[in-house]
Amino acid sequence: MGVFTYSDEYTSPVPPARLFKALILDSNNLIPKLMPQIVKSIEFVQGDGGVGSIKQINFQEGHQLKYVKNRIDAIDPENWSYTYSLVEGDGLLDKLESVVYQVQFLPGQDGGSINKMKSTYNTKGDIVLGEEQVKAGKEKALGMYKVVEGYLLQNPDAYA
Repeated sequence: MGVFTYSDEYTSPVPPARLFKALILDSNNLIPKLMPQIVKSIEFVQGDGGVGSIKQINFQEGHQLKYVKNRIDAIDPENWSYTYSLVEGDGLLDKLESVVYQVQFLPGQDGGSINKMKSTYNTKGDIVLGEEQVKAGKEKALGMYKVVEGYLLQNPDAYA
């Protein structure tokens, strides 16, 4: 099995607590409302949202993915950090055993935030991940992030 790790950092004018509440704590409600053309539903298929819970994201008919399942590995609302693993679904592309994502929202300048993400891809056998595949996945995640960020900027009382 190969292991490949990538790190990213984004800045946002939205404070870390609001991003954490919207993107992490309430994503199962907010994301399907903001992106109904892509995400059909997000539901816990195991647990109640704590460590060990499994969240299933169901995509709309015609989307390239049907579903993915993410396991919550760590959640720390006080430090705005979250670790989860993609453990099942079309997002594994028959090339991956799993993907572990570590996310942390840190205070940034002018009340905004610095958002750090580390992705660790565990491949099957000796498969090597292409940079294009990783880039495509990162762009999709950033797109969702930007939709939520835009919503929070337009609705300053939401998740305050």
